[in-house]
Amino acid sequence: MATNRALHAGLARALVRWIREARWMLLLAAILTVAGMRGSVSCGHDFDFHLVSWMEAAHAGHQGVLYPAWAQSAAWQAGEPRFIFYPPLSWMLGALLSNAFGADAASRSIVSWTMAVWTFVFLTLLLNGLATRRLAREWLSEGSAQLAGVLAIASPYALFTAFERSALAELAAGVWVPLALMLATRCCLRAGSPSRAEQGSARTMLGKPLRSLVLSPVWSQVLNRAALGLALTIAACWLTNPPAGVMICYLLAGVALVTAWTERSAWPMLRALVAVVLGLGMAAFYLVPAAWEQRWINIRAASDVGMRIEDSWLFAHHSGAEMAFHDAVLHRASWIFVLMVCAIVLAVLVLRRSRQLCVEHRTQWLPLLLLVPVVVAMQFPFSLGLWHLLPKAEFLQFPWRLTMLLTLPLAIFAAQALCCFRRWARFAGVTVWLLLAVVASAGWFHQRCDDEDNVAAQIAAFQGGGSQPTDEYAPVGADNAALAAGLPTGCLAADPLVRLGEADEDGALRWSSQRSPCLVTVYPTEWGPKRKFLELDAPQAGYLIVRLRRFPAWQIERNGRRITIFLKRTDGLIVVPVERGTNRIRIHWMETADVRWGRSMSVAALLCWLLLWMRIERRSAGGPMSYTESDVD
Repeated sequence: MATNRALHAGLARALVRWIREARWMLLLAAILTVAGMRGSVSCGHDFDFHLVSWMEAAHAGHQGVLYPAWAQSAAWQAGEPRFIFYPPLSWMLGALLSNAFGADAASRSIVSWTMAVWTFVFLTLLLNGLATRRLAREWLSEGSAQLAGVLAIASPYALFTAFERSALAELAAGVWVPLALMLATRCCLRAGSPSRAEQGSARTMLGKPLRSLVLSPVWSQVLNRAALGLALTIAACWLTNPPAGVMICYLLAGVALVTAWTERSAWPMLRALVAVVLGLGMAAFYLVPAAWEQRWINIRAASDVGMRIEDSWLFAHHSGAEMAFHDAVLHRASWIFVLMVCAIVLAVLVLRRSRQLCVEHRTQWLPLLLLVPVVVAMQFPFSLGLWHLLPKAEFLQFPWRLTMLLTLPLAIFAAQALCCFRRWARFAGVTVWLLLAVVASAGWFHQRCDDEDNVAAQIAAFQGGGSQPTDEYAPVGADNAALAAGLPTGCLAADPLVRLGEADEDGALRWSSQRSPCLVTVYPTEWGPKRKFLELDAPQAGYLIVRLRRFPAWQIERNGRRITIFLKRTDGLIVVPVERGTNRIRIHWMETADVRWGRSMSVAALLCWLLLWMRIERRSAGGPMSYTESDVD
């Protein structure tokens, strides 16, 4: 009893101390969230997509499916394999927050879902600030590090991402970038460069067992706590946002090259390689199916006109009304980019004049400084060849997405530069910065919700006719424009390729029961995330068109016999041939081989990580497995 009270008292003291240290970041994140949401939500570009994903994940969780693959309400209730290709951490957190506020699939509480969105934005802004402060504390004073965290929360690109774009997964991924950079530079600082004797001893260990390699002083340059923490950070970033995962890998490659040059050693490059391999291995349960199953969907739609690198150079302009919205967003992002670069340059000039960029700390600040000209160069057409050359670089779609990386040099250099001024000047500068951030969140970046985008409309769509399809998740060869809204679950037709919908005033297809080609409409007896069952007493032989888009993971049986040959409709719906009389259609989701391979790789990588961690801990504690001369000689 006394032990529990002491433990609780210690936790309470630690919590109070943490709140005292982070009080300004807590306050600022709350103020910016309130300003950006304006009492409701900001219906940015991706708001609908994220909110529906949270609803789908919450609904699947209430049905016992913790890691869903299929989003049923998408594509007008025909579904799409969204969760195979979209990383899990953001929609899992969204579903968890929605459950915490009492929102589930059957809930029509607008307040619950709105609070989930507010909390998500608040937490991600706050965590971005805390992570930046943790990086800055590696070589700045506590006051400068606190200021860097505050400036990171009020970064123009972070606010643009949170409120105008509502790219919530990308906003969350920004948390991992400063942590990765901190761990990458910490590897270099604490490991040090091996001596020539140790380098020579490395050549004698090629025939030694794994234990000797892991425990040797040479391999301690590669395998240490910071390197293993870096691997976890890389995995978490990929599981949050793949474009951010691409950026963080190239950022680490750049840091490794710079450090290898400053240390005159190849060990930093090997450390980064080991961390990336382990990190990607732990994320393989998501990455392998997402990469392999792209052949089953229209993934090229993600790189259509307007989504290509060459369409989004700095301040580019395109003719045609269809590109007007794209250009408006591009110009806003371009101005943000220019503003941040100018602020970084000004801060660096102040630091250089006051001689604050110490040579002793160049391992930390030099990668941040060199990052700026590299990111600037990638915004212009002459860099197109490099975009095509670097693997997966085109996956970023917009060159200005690299602005996320500039948040670190902006916050850290600006905080360090402001501390060079007198207190009144520093206070005035920070006050103006924060006031502009509040005005930008509430005015420039806030997106007003129309009748189709607000939370109430999204809840009604989820529980009713569903949401519109996502182009890149459509089945190969299917046309989203040919998919009708309002379809029944099953439609018995004599012609398997019959058109099911009629065009309305807007040109969109909608099913009408009065002019339906269906001989019989069928409703399911079970329609869960992984299992679906329909029963039909057919008056004649024909074809049952199921309101479910085809995907190889769906296994279909009719009267106990598996169906393997399907007709391909232009709308992508599944067609099941039926006989006259009773037909029992069973559809269930099966795990494909790539899913099993991905999980196996993640388990193997995680076990390897745990083994290395245990051996490093025992070596550090000087236990029986610690390094001895016999391990090398």
